Order: sequence, then C-alpha cells, then structure tokens
Amino acid sequence: MSEQGTILSTTESVCPFCLRRLPAQRVLQKDQVFLVKDCPEHGLTKTLLWQGLPSYQSWARPKLPSQPKACFTTVSRGCPFDCGLCPDHRQHSCTVLLEITQRCNLGCTYCFANAGADPAADPDLATIKGWFEQILLAGGPFNIQLSGGEPTLRDDLPEIISLGKSLGFNFIQLNTNGLRLAEEPSFVKRCQEAGLTSVFLQFDGTEEAIYQTLRGKAILQQKLLAIEHCREYQLGVVLVPTLVPGVNVHNIGAMIKLALGYLPTVRGIHFQPVSYFGRYPEAPADRDRITIPEVIREIERQSEGKIQRESFKPPGCENALCSFHGNFVLLPGGELRPWTKHEGCCGTVEKAEVGAAKARGFVAKYWAAPEVRTVAVGSHGGAFDLWDAFIERARTHSFSISGMAFQDAWNLDLERLKDCCIHVMSQDRKLIPFCAYNLTDSQGQPLYRQVKQR
Repeated sequence: MSEQGTILSTTESVCPFCLRRLPAQRVLQKDQVFLVKDCPEHGLTKTLLWQGLPSYQSWARPKLPSQPKACFTTVSRGCPFDCGLCPDHRQHSCTVLLEITQRCNLGCTYCFANAGADPAADPDLATIKGWFEQILLAGGPFNIQLSGGEPTLRDDLPEIISLGKSLGFNFIQLNTNGLRLAEEPSFVKRCQEAGLTSVFLQFDGTEEAIYQTLRGKAILQQKLLAIEHCREYQLGVVLVPTLVPGVNVHNIGAMIKLALGYLPTVRGIHFQPVSYFGRYPEAPADRDRITIPEVIREIERQSEGKIQRESFKPPGCENALCSFHGNFVLLPGGELRPWTKHEGCCGTVEKAEVGAAKARGFVAKYWAAPEVRTVAVGSHGGAFDLWDAFIERARTHSFSISGMAFQDAWNLDLERLKDCCIHVMSQDRKLIPFCAYNLTDSQGQPLYRQVKQR
C-alpha cells in the first residue's frame, strides 16, 4: 500500500465540471474508499465513497446482469449518454417515477429537481396516459411513484392515480412534502379512494430548526398532521429524511423512535444521504457527505445498540453499494426484532431481474397500510394460536429501515448506474436511471432533466 492508497478496482465516471466520461479508480486509504479520476481539462478529483465498518469489501451482493425487456435507445456514445434504457443496462425496473409537475410550494435548500424554478406547464392527462402505456411496453406494470415538483399541487392528482390503476398499476406511491395532506384531509380521502397505495413523505427530523435549515420553514407540525390524516384514511407512510452532516445526522435515532410510534401507519423510514445535484448551496467537500456505513453505525449508536448493524444487508435489486435495508417487527413489549441479517458477500448469485421482482413485491406489500381484519387471531389458546398471533403482529407491525445513496457528478460510478432499478420517465418517453436523470455538472447544468423551453 502506497501513500496514495491501494487501488481496489477500476470503473468509469464523469468529470464534475464538463461531464466528460473518464476512467476512475476505487482507492482504499485506511478505512476510507475514494473515487479518483483525472480530467485532461479540469484535473484530478477525489471523492469519498465509503467510510468505516461494515467494510466496502464485505458489502457485496453480486448479481447476474439481465437486460431490460424493451430498450428504447441504442448504444452510441456509451454510458451515461444513451439512457432510455439502452441495451448495456443490466437491470429491470423496480420503481418508475412520473414527474407530473415542476411546480412546488417550498423552496428547499436541497432539491433533486430544482423544483419551482421557472416551472414548465404541467403535462396533461393524455401525456401521462402515454407514459403509463410506455411503461407497459417496457415490461411493466412496475411500481409507480408520482413525483415532481410537488405533485399534490395538481388538483387532478386523484384522476392521475385512478388512470394508473385502470391500466393495471397496482402500487402507486405519492412522493410529497405533505403540506397539502396536512391542510386538506378531504384531498387525502380522494387520493385514497382513487387507489393511492403509499405516501413517501419528506421528513427530515423531529426538530423545527432542521426544517428551517433544509426547507426554509418550521413545518414539523404539518408533517405530523399529514401522518395523522394518512392514518385516518388508511394510507401507508414511509418517512424520507435527507441526511445532511451538521444539520440532522444527530437526529437519526429520534426520527426512528417517532416513526415507530406511528406504526402501523408509518411502515418504515428511508434515509437519503445528501447528494449534490439539482439545487444545493455549494460544491461539496468530503465533510459534506455521509456514507452508507456511517448511517448504519449512527443507527446502532443512537438506538443504544437496540438496532445492530448486522441487521442490515445490501440490496438485491440495485447495485450493492447504492443502499442498505433491514426489516423488523415491533413486538408488543417494545422490542424491535430483526428478520434480515447480512451474511457477507458469498451467498447465492441471483439473476438481476429476480432481485428487481422481489424488491417490487416487498415494497408493494410492506410499504402499504396493512389490511384491516375483523377476525380475532389467537383466540383458542395453544402454541398454534401463539404463532398465529406473531404472524399477525408481523403483518401489522413490520417496519423497514433503509437508505439510498444517490450519486452525483463527483461520485458517479457507471457500473453502479448500469445496475439501477429506479427509473424516471422522461418527457420523450425514455426510462432514465434516477442518478443519470438528475445529474448536473458543477454549474447546475443537467445531462437529461429538461428545462423550460422558451
């Protein structure tokens, strides 16, 4: 090992200043792994990818690549410039995002979409129907997330949900800041009656100071009221914190505790370490990032060891280095019992599309509100009734803790990008991997995301 570190492997990336495709190296220095690349025009960049335990080398879950059923573009310039998906992509879709508006009712410090900045007109229902139909041609129905902008600004959101359901999309999730859900419970009811399955709720902490910093307003009470209205109309909720060092990392344990208090309405918490694309205050340094193992260790530390790092494992759908997840059951006495375990990197190699199908099924089952049953369970006594009672508890009080580390121009790894299973439907009916769709250079210029045409 030299002073420069040990080269673990090589890949490709892009220059954060000009987006030119470049060779890149994954370099180990002590317990840190960096992505190192050198642009002929803009020079060397070195970005933190991984820090500490669980180790980078152990966090592996190899898969057999699987080409998508239908590719809407050909390979011409190479990744990441041919997305559509192209034949070089190695994974099927799990979730497809439909951005149904660019409008927003917040002006957040951090925003993937740079939402609300001179927004284009909303796509009409005929356009959205065409998107749904294109997803079916791509091999769907897949899980759908309605996003933006802030999708609840569309008064016809229930009609969009109903349209998707009529075309065979059984899992439709709403990605929202929750403000309208808090202010207008009748709108929550209309969405639920139209077939909405789940709410992906922006939720950055349990302290108003966090929202002032990240969202520009003290809106914690609106977030909690949105959860209450989802509970009233039996909609499952997943809390989605954007983790920013120095702002809300200290609050991870409190967020988990709050989420557990809202079971069975809140089905899980999905942490998103901050990524630097779209809108953000300034170009990042390594101190501005938090990596997957750091999040896992903070969960263990802030739960005082009640949640162990061994309870988390790499994904079976996207690239192993993109995310983590752990599944738990909250027992009547308050114990959070895990039912996943990371068993290292030497397990059975699975075909990529099988992992995608499993992920779709898990999300559809465990991120929706549990069905209300009126039949009593375990009413006759005996071991079988005790087992039945536990199974019923697992059905109603399962809880997932997960996280997704999206990539930006500084840390983009094209091998990871080719394994992406979260895709965005573009305006021209292409399926674009999430991190490619949102990718912007150091000046905020996008690679794929369309700006308003003038």
